[in-house]
Amino acid sequence: MKIRKDLESQNGCSSKASLGLGFVSDLSAATLHHLDEIRVHVEYAKGARLFVEGQSCAGVYLLCEGRVKFTTHSHNGKALILNIAVSGDVLGLSTAVSDVPHLATAEAIETCSVDFVPKSEFLNFLKLRPDAGMKAIEQLSRQCNFANSQIRSFGLSSRVADKLTKLLIDWSDSAMPKNGSVHLKVSFSHEEIAEMIGTSRETVTRLLKTFRELGLISISGPDLYIPDRHRLEATIGNGSISGAARELNYL
Repeated sequence: MKIRKDLESQNGCSSKASLGLGFVSDLSAATLHHLDEIRVHVEYAKGARLFVEGQSCAGVYLLCEGRVKFTTHSHNGKALILNIAVSGDVLGLSTAVSDVPHLATAEAIETCSVDFVPKSEFLNFLKLRPDAGMKAIEQLSRQCNFANSQIRSFGLSSRVADKLTKLLIDWSDSAMPKNGSVHLKVSFSHEEIAEMIGTSRETVTRLLKTFRELGLISISGPDLYIPDRHRLEATIGNGSISGAARELNYL
């Protein structure tokens, strides 16, 4: 496979192991040396695609820096964002192990620094390096748990407002709440948020406006504030957001 790249570098994920970077953290020196021998470091510009849905798996991508979104499309072209990968994640791991085509398209949403390892070499690497094998199991387990959480969210929530609320709550889990309040840096557009919860951009815009009117959130540029996380979470399942949106003529 021809890898799209704007710049090659000698630095990669393995050189940052001391930072506790996901897959490469806590690997032995011998394992890191082995990884250095089989990796190719690549820089992807914003909007570049690492691989495409339906494409054969050529290898795995160790995400050193940046974020990558995984998107799938319906037959009528509707997009759904399945996940946002961050530094330390291994992209294409499940397809490499199971030897199936990619189930989603991976696209850089900002400049990304990546280590690419061809599939055959990576699978052999896992066989020869038990500590790397355990790290791969941990990654696959987290991916499976995340997928189960997504299925529950979509399967048990009929209201779009609840899905948006759960998304904000999920983001707040890693934001170090202070006395129940949360400050989030949101770099996603309303279109991208809509693709995360399976709705339209217009609906997301109207619901966020409803959240603001009810004092559940405030927004200033990329900064989103949740003054009371528990109050926001309490709206899930009772229809209060959807009802308020209708009363305000937003929905």
